[in-house]
Amino acid sequence: MIFMKKHLILPQLALAASLAFTGFAAHAADIKGDANAGQGKVWLCIGCHSIPDYRADYPLVYRVPMLGGQNGPYIASSLAAYKKGERKHPTMRSIAASLSDQDMADLGEYYAAQTASSPNNPLK
Repeated sequence: MIFMKKHLILPQLALAASLAFTGFAAHAADIKGDANAGQGKVWLCIGCHSIPDYRADYPLVYRVPMLGGQNGPYIASSLAAYKKGERKHPTMRSIAASLSDQDMADLGEYYAAQTASSPNNPLK
């Protein structure tokens, strides 16, 4: 009897989980980043990410990557992972915690639009 109940519940749980994930993915797909809006938000990032070969030393030594030209959705998903605690870096986690999904998408698109020939951001 217990086996039958478990057997009936597992498909229902799987269906509920897949519907929840589908709703989350649809929400994330609805957010479109705006590079121009991201330019006004980049002040959060430039203190570390605009310095070539910069290394942060708290709590460990980290090589800080340059973000220009990176894939926009990758940057947004990385910020979301810091916010959720899936990526471990205390400074990035606190910065990401202050960002909305729209902020993350905007920052991603801003950095994706940067090339070696892009003018410097006036907020630098």
